Amino acid sequence: MRTQTEHSTMLRAEPRRRPRPVPTGKQAPFALRCGALLIDYALIVGLLALATLIAQLFGGGARFFGDTVETFGYVLAATATVLNFVVAAGLTGRTLGKWATGLVIQRVDGAPLGLWRATLRHFVGYPLSLLLFGSGFLIAVFQSQGRALHDLIAGTTVRLVAVRPTAAPIRRR
Repeated sequence: MRTQTEHSTMLRAEPRRRPRPVPTGKQAPFALRCGALLIDYALIVGLLALATLIAQLFGGGARFFGDTVETFGYVLAATATVLNFVVAAGLTGRTLGKWATGLVIQRVDGAPLGLWRATLRHFVGYPLSLLLFGSGFLIAVFQSQGRALHDLIAGTTVRLVAVRPTAAPIRRR
């Protein structure tokens, strides 16, 4: 016969651990990388569009308020850009777009990205890729390792992610 303590211990579920993204050996397909970038930029442009729309609604006699809202929108978009492309990417290796598409940015040697490389990749490499009329992005299609110009500059690569649980699954009776 079991005591009350033993019975309550048996009913208590083990704590669940969140699945953790583990980079696979596969390089990210070019189309998936484009999709991730599109999601990231849609977020930033959406914030700017929303701020502009709200500012236009308060145009006319309340122009000062409209200008303030528009300025706030620019500041919000700049903050979201830094948080997404530097902080999130530097600490987790994933922007919102990379997270949504199942990709992770890492250094070529497999080490985590870091804030400095994320800044270099997104605020030096991306503009250079765009200055070359987008050909810096197209390098990934023709390069054997699938790395674009911004990856070559920052010493990074983009890999597919396989989500694997970090603990054994809980068995139910």
